[in-house]
Amino acid sequence: MSNLDEQQRADVVPSGGPTSSGGAPNWAELAGRLNIDGRAVIDGERADAAAGRTFTSVNPATNQPLADVVSGNADDVDRAVRAARRAFQDGDWSRSAAEDRKAVLCRLADLLDEHGDELALLDSLEMGKPVAEARAVDVQGTAATFRWYAEAIDKLIDEIPSTPPGSVAMVTREPVGVVGAIVPWNYPLEIAGWKLAPALALGNSVLLKPAAQSSLSVLRLADLALQAGLPRGVLNVLPGPGGSVGEAIGLHPDIDALSFTGSTAVAKRLLGYAGASNLKRLSLEAGGKSANLVFADAEDLAAAATKAAFGAFYNQGEVCSANSRLLVERSIYHDFVELLIEAAGDYLPGDPLSAASGTGSLVSAEHAEDVWAAVQKGRVDGDLLHGGDRLEINGSQAFITPTIVGGLQASHQLLQEEVFGPLLTVVPFDAEDEAVGIANSTPYGLAASVWTSNLSRAHRVAGQLVAGTVSVNTVDALGVTTPFGGFKQSGFGRDLSLHALDNYSAMKTTWIQFG
Repeated sequence: MSNLDEQQRADVVPSGGPTSSGGAPNWAELAGRLNIDGRAVIDGERADAAAGRTFTSVNPATNQPLADVVSGNADDVDRAVRAARRAFQDGDWSRSAAEDRKAVLCRLADLLDEHGDELALLDSLEMGKPVAEARAVDVQGTAATFRWYAEAIDKLIDEIPSTPPGSVAMVTREPVGVVGAIVPWNYPLEIAGWKLAPALALGNSVLLKPAAQSSLSVLRLADLALQAGLPRGVLNVLPGPGGSVGEAIGLHPDIDALSFTGSTAVAKRLLGYAGASNLKRLSLEAGGKSANLVFADAEDLAAAATKAAFGAFYNQGEVCSANSRLLVERSIYHDFVELLIEAAGDYLPGDPLSAASGTGSLVSAEHAEDVWAAVQKGRVDGDLLHGGDRLEINGSQAFITPTIVGGLQASHQLLQEEVFGPLLTVVPFDAEDEAVGIANSTPYGLAASVWTSNLSRAHRVAGQLVAGTVSVNTVDALGVTTPFGGFKQSGFGRDLSLHALDNYSAMKTTWIQFG
């Protein structure tokens, strides 16, 4: 989810390791050399689960097992929280100078780059995304995020507000203590970086739960953090089911803050857990059903169609802010759909280890079944305009072609519920107000896009859209300098930018009366 455009993605060539005749790494050979460790990282060491349980990580693109991964429970959560609390109270990290924390996090960013091929392979093998994209976008974006927060932390300025004569008040930003973080499977490494970089930069200790489908790259990140000089216990990573590890994190009375990216249903449960335990502060980035509005006065319809395909089908459509609802002004509807179908051809799925693949596999056979059911519903209830095929590649049926469906009402299930796959619905509109009304007619408010050459319309429509990010004449724009999060049932709190520091810190007022 890094803010790299498509040409930048194409230009970044991974380095290191065996190469093919074209100069790019021989990813299949590199994959065969991986030494995968599925144990948790607790108190600075690799650790088995207290109950000894594991689960098998499976490559969705081949249905082949990758590794046995620790399956934690509430006892393991308690052990990790104790380690995190002890590390926070010891102060080796929490009370260290900002310059020292900066140096460690910059070293970690360097190590992420150095081990980038390995990290990209772990993400690709576990969740099916093209490995070249994981290397060029996800790993690079994660390293950049750590560097940015490392560089920011010694530049924060505290406050001395106005007070009556004879007194002075100091307002300082304090780390909250122990942070819980729960991250999804679609960007395993990068979204972990969104949580970890600001939380660690402030001096907190962290217990991070990766998604069960994609735990391996974050476990490796924890190894590299220790190598970079992070004190033991400051970063703990515990895989396991949401029903055991995630719930235990939400209910734990000694976790001070919890940051989550995932579904709205789970976000609502975490709200209940926080209230039932210690009222831990929450930042929740939940579901989305983002709209892309294309007006007839858009300057370059071909560019808009290219970006519309990117916004819907990149990363197999497994993006929380995917522009999965396309609204097109009726006068250009048919011409635009033709351009869109042509652009969708760049996202044909294939072997994730092949540079020729436009996308990879969906994250699991189970998720592929859910997405396929949505495709079938679109075929029955609407008009199938493009795609709608399920492919078998390397023995796996977790590959679905980019699918475009028209003929559905804005109230239809496929325009209201998050599918999280390569399914794009297209709806014509006649008037600006109608388009805005359709765009705002879901329970979500994460992102939206607008295509127009009319500056007044761009400002007017962007102001009326209920979305945390509105991209004008592009799609799904984000960067480490800008906040990312949503309105309504897309959650609250923000990742990225300096605003993310608010998730992991609290303001303390120290008032001194001297007169």
